[in-house]
Amino acid sequence: MISKIQHILQTSARVKEAIADDAVMTDTIARIAGIMTEAFRKGNRVYFCGNGGSAADAQHLAAEFSGRFYIDRPILPSEALHCNTSYLTAVANDYGYNEAYARIASSFTKGDVLVGISTSGNSENIVKAFEVCRQKGVTTVGMTGEKGGKMAPLSDFWVGVPSNDTPRIQEAHITVGHIICQLVEEQLFG
Repeated sequence: MISKIQHILQTSARVKEAIADDAVMTDTIARIAGIMTEAFRKGNRVYFCGNGGSAADAQHLAAEFSGRFYIDRPILPSEALHCNTSYLTAVANDYGYNEAYARIASSFTKGDVLVGISTSGNSENIVKAFEVCRQKGVTTVGMTGEKGGKMAPLSDFWVGVPSNDTPRIQEAHITVGHIICQLVEEQLFG
């Protein structure tokens, strides 16, 4: 069992090291932080969405902005789209689950940012929301596994974690998300 634990931890570390060693990916992460910083400066919002464990990650990262990360500061307007369960279940019932994020994305304004988190990159409800955002001039950030699925070409900024293993991808997503939160907070509040 000990060797299994060590193997899992080493594999997780290797995925994150691969991100750190990829100049394009680290530049993309820096650019995402810059886009989010600019959105907050202009009074726009950053939204997150995902399904299952990725929904939990979306909610976690939205809370880092709307609460605090390292610095005691004013809130940064951010939310996870699935947190209003009455809305989510009503839209799923009336229009279908695949429309839930797209329908709310239709209320976003140019300058807002939508982060979609999906290990496969093929979550249809996120894909549809990205399509709406593209029409409205809302910036999209896709966080997926290495293949990117349907989300990659719809992402203005794409972080394709170099793995096909769902738990390792999710661990890297939260690490990348934390890096972005830290950079944004530092740029806005020192």
